[in-house]
Amino acid sequence: MYYPPPPPSPTPTPPSPSPPPAAPALAIGHYYKTCYKAEQIVRDSVRKAVYANRGIGAGLIRLFFHDCFVRGCDASVLLDPTPANAQPEKLGIPNFPSLRGFEVIDAAKAALEEACPGVVSCADIVAFAGRDATFFLSNGRAYFDMPAGRYDGNVSLASETLPNLPPPFATLQTLKDMFASKGLTADEMVTLSGAHSVGVSHCSSFSDRLPPNPSDPSAMDATLAASVQVKCNRTGDPVVVQDFRTPGDLDNQYYKNVLDKKVLFKSDAALRSSETGAQVLLNAWIPGQWEQKFKAAMVRMGSIEVKTRA
Repeated sequence: MYYPPPPPSPTPTPPSPSPPPAAPALAIGHYYKTCYKAEQIVRDSVRKAVYANRGIGAGLIRLFFHDCFVRGCDASVLLDPTPANAQPEKLGIPNFPSLRGFEVIDAAKAALEEACPGVVSCADIVAFAGRDATFFLSNGRAYFDMPAGRYDGNVSLASETLPNLPPPFATLQTLKDMFASKGLTADEMVTLSGAHSVGVSHCSSFSDRLPPNPSDPSAMDATLAASVQVKCNRTGDPVVVQDFRTPGDLDNQYYKNVLDKKVLFKSDAALRSSETGAQVLLNAWIPGQWEQKFKAAMVRMGSIEVKTRA
């Protein structure tokens, strides 16, 4: 399997005009003067983890998403239970026990504290890790600069996860509304859904689609349904890969799967709607288009409700 060389360390130059602007207080090369190797240190931690297990890369992208959609990109998803708060975000139903990648963030934080004590925020580490996981899982096709300068939050509530994180059974309207509440467009929602090209899902997340209903135009492809049903009949709550064609690669195969009804979640199948079907088709068949849009959408997501003051 091809593993691309790491990209060069960022320099404090203005961002490319293609991505939408991030929050004003965020900047590319934010740590250039205070911790020059900050992004390289995070990248090294992510590279080691992804080379050992590409599934961790998918987990890091999801970790970034789940952090930003609850109280903004402030690393509140990392906070552990305390006597004063026994139920932080990481124990919320959408996060526990499926959210992964915490150990990679911990390793990067430890290395950064050794190199530049007290300089790099955990919120920026999560954002850098999501960016770097994107690069490695896309086999080098999707590299981009991630603006930084986020402060960490200190409020983390499990009760806020369900109202803010789109469920796998969401309708198209629910998806549009939830992304709009974070300042993201319907097109960005379709674009970010492409992250389902990697990773695994617990059977309980799509059990409502098994067996497929022949009269439902959004039903799962019968061949795929039969295959996952065998796996899901095992004891416990097994996991299956989300993309059966290129399971380890972050690519536009997801959109081809949507068109072929070979996706697991009801929320994925909803993208075949007439409202978003054209975007799915373009992402599926125009080479390189989705990668460019995904890079821009990740930067936009990274600016959601950021804390730029301690």
